[in-house]
Amino acid sequence: MGYFLVIEQKPGAKFPFRFGLDLVGGTELIYRADTSKVPDVAGAMQSLKEVIERRVNVFGVSEPLVQTEKSGIVSGNTDERLIVELPGVTDIEMAKKLIGETPILEFRLPKPESSTIASGTPVTLDEVFYPAELTGRYLSRAMVEFDQNTGAVLVGLEFTSEGSDLFAKITRENVGRPLAVVLDGAILSAPVIQSEITGGKAQITGNFTPDEAKALVRNLNYGALPVPISLVTSQTIGSSLGDEALHSGIYAGGIGFLALAIFLILWYRLPGLVASVALVSYIILSLTIFKLIPVTLTAAGLAGLILSIGMAVDANVLIFERTKEELKKGKSVSDSLHEGFSRAWLSIRDSNIASIITAVVLFWLGTSAVKGFALTLGIGVLISMFTAITVSRAFLFAACPEPVEGLPESKLKRFLFSNGFHVRN
Repeated sequence: MGYFLVIEQKPGAKFPFRFGLDLVGGTELIYRADTSKVPDVAGAMQSLKEVIERRVNVFGVSEPLVQTEKSGIVSGNTDERLIVELPGVTDIEMAKKLIGETPILEFRLPKPESSTIASGTPVTLDEVFYPAELTGRYLSRAMVEFDQNTGAVLVGLEFTSEGSDLFAKITRENVGRPLAVVLDGAILSAPVIQSEITGGKAQITGNFTPDEAKALVRNLNYGALPVPISLVTSQTIGSSLGDEALHSGIYAGGIGFLALAIFLILWYRLPGLVASVALVSYIILSLTIFKLIPVTLTAAGLAGLILSIGMAVDANVLIFERTKEELKKGKSVSDSLHEGFSRAWLSIRDSNIASIITAVVLFWLGTSAVKGFALTLGIGVLISMFTAITVSRAFLFAACPEPVEGLPESKLKRFLFSNGFHVRN
């Protein structure tokens, strides 16, 4: 059947459809980000997203999806979360390895009271040092270097322009104090600041072997996380289950559309045929927009699309029923159509605005699955308004021109509009 063309993908297509994990299979990992010590949460989460995207892309995963969101405003839980979807990856351990334990790099300064702690007393890192403003978020790149005198392996760091300014500020204001280089909570080195360091360059010493230094540089270049993350949940969806869900959803939508078109044509005749053509235009336009944006289609998103088809029909039904009321008053078909469109517009406008508000609220407050439903529903409602008011109107008025004054309407026109509209002779 024709509607199966929706899922066909031509090799090298410029705008291929994007499907969610629940339709093509893969792994979803949800991480919680600790932003308690970050002043700019939005900026940190954006940096985290970019870092993870770079890291996953290195491994060649097809169209990974990385997004950030809050757990839920309504529930009162506003933790920042990172959602990583890896299509085609069904091994959870492999998925975790793709994300990896990316090092968290930070610089720390000693607390004033740390000098009074007795030697040999067990203390934690937080008891001795406090975080400086400079973290791996400001890292531009890392490289393997060697000490010219001893030949020891070092890890060189170059900071961004903003990081360079922060590093210069920290070294300028803390001359004579140690600056601890901390990686994943462990102090690698704590050199004493001799003078202000400009240029945005630093070195990490830690008795590295060449292989250890190369591994650390590789991880840092993939992206030092601006905030620590911890895995909350993970799930795997098999490709066979996703493929079945995709075909079932499209099959259900196709059967529903055919049943709807048959009903409209039998009940409204010519207007029903026009409404069916408008629905085809609506589906084509919707799928085109989904490809251009692009929208990632999930099972919930397909449900939103199918639901919006029903809403598109609702707009046509309102127009036809208003037209029927005018026809019962003895007006001509053409005049009744004009009045029907005019009177139905207010109802169509109000109902669709309510639906759009619902979609916006769901998208704003919902989880990723709910957002997929809300996005396709909102886009579908907007397009349905366009097709109902423009496509249906253009076809109906083209098929029903203004009558010639003094001549009765033809029997054919009466037949085409007679069943659902009950046109009087």
